[in-house]
Amino acid sequence: MLLHIVARGRIGRSPEAELLDRYAKRIAWPMRVTELPDTGGREPATVPHSRRILLDEKGEMLGSMAFAEKLGRWRDDGVREARFLIGAADGFDDAARQEADLLLSFGRATWPHLMARAMLAEQLFRATSILANHPYHREG
Repeated sequence: MLLHIVARGRIGRSPEAELLDRYAKRIAWPMRVTELPDTGGREPATVPHSRRILLDEKGEMLGSMAFAEKLGRWRDDGVREARFLIGAADGFDDAARQEADLLLSFGRATWPHLMARAMLAEQLFRATSILANHPYHREG
């Protein structure tokens, strides 16, 4: 299953870009990052049997084990792509939220979008490590 991060804005050369790259390289699953301008631009075409996950402050706060279980279930059900969308400064409108398969939150605090990318990459690495029984994650 492809893990695809689609994010508004350019990350450029920054400490957040280094963190994103560090975790993305460690993920054993196929992974892709697509950047879109802050406004406009086209999201890549959606593939059949995919899931749309919006990072949103109104979303569900999943622990790492629950997040891993969800990814594992999608993978086992034949989902071809899990697409994680990070919006612009104003986030997503209600229509986009309605179309999502999952609204995911990293807590009620507001995070800079570049940090959200790095945090998402780390959580994707953690989840895939959990599913592979790798010792990276320590529960409890």
